[in-house]
Amino acid sequence: MMAKLEDVAKLANVSKTTVSRVLNHRGYLSEQTINKVHQAMATLNYRPNVIARQLYKNQTNLIGILLPTVANPFFGELSVALERRLYQQHYKVLIGNSMNDSDKEQDYLEQLLNKQIDGLIVGTHNRGIREYQEMNLPVVAIDRMVNTDIPIVAADNYAGGKLATELLLKGGATKIIHVNGPKKLAVAAHRRREAYEDVMRLHGLTPITYEIDFNIAESDKKAQLQQIFSDYPDVEGIFSSNDTDAALLLQIAAEMGRRVPDDFRLIGFDGTQIVRELLPQLTTIIQPIDEIATQAVSTLQRRIKGEQTDHEIILPVKLWPGATI
Repeated sequence: MMAKLEDVAKLANVSKTTVSRVLNHRGYLSEQTINKVHQAMATLNYRPNVIARQLYKNQTNLIGILLPTVANPFFGELSVALERRLYQQHYKVLIGNSMNDSDKEQDYLEQLLNKQIDGLIVGTHNRGIREYQEMNLPVVAIDRMVNTDIPIVAADNYAGGKLATELLLKGGATKIIHVNGPKKLAVAAHRRREAYEDVMRLHGLTPITYEIDFNIAESDKKAQLQQIFSDYPDVEGIFSSNDTDAALLLQIAAEMGRRVPDDFRLIGFDGTQIVRELLPQLTTIIQPIDEIATQAVSTLQRRIKGEQTDHEIILPVKLWPGATI
């Protein structure tokens, strides 16, 4: 038969209250008493009734994470950083990949809520989903604008976009094109576009932005990026809003026999560890993924406790110099 708490108490020669205090790390107990209880638990192969304890505490120690896709290097590294920090705080994690599908995101939300999670970290692109407006649950957004009550943790996208554009200008490029996601998406990354357009206009230049859907097939994305060179054969610089598109642009340039940076200059954004290792030549803006994860988890914990938090936490970016500008 499965061992019970009173069996542990009897074998350890302590009260059931003492066993409960050991399990819940409450009150002062001698090291000898704690060891006796743990030894009894091991001898009896005792497993605490986790469900009962969760009901008693009104918490599950489960955190939901919703991201577009962990196949993307940025979100893949972010999910690892978030899981690591949550685990250190004794949380378990449930992760869903929405693939920018609002129906799938809503389905994941309902499933997560049914699991009675303690909080949610969301990095998906969709807004206006009813559950975000109505759920009585602590939520933190990463680089996304979900609603006015949900705090946002993000890199300084505007500073990064400004730095990228100014570097291309400094390198001598004037015909500079920006590649970004659809403007309809409520993402803080649009500040990269705003910065690019502001800097271009400040220098009396015309901003040109190509909107590339995040979730289309790579073949379709490649065709749209190739179109840039058909529309603007005299392009001198490209600022890509993410490194995956920048990597694809490097591939297209090689296929076309165009040399980077001799024929045109290129800078990306995200600067994940995997990109810096596999494409060290790509000049890019580094988002502080570890610090983003740390701040997101810290903010969520404060929300869980009912404490006030800043509405927006902006973290500094830095440059990976590479060799493409």
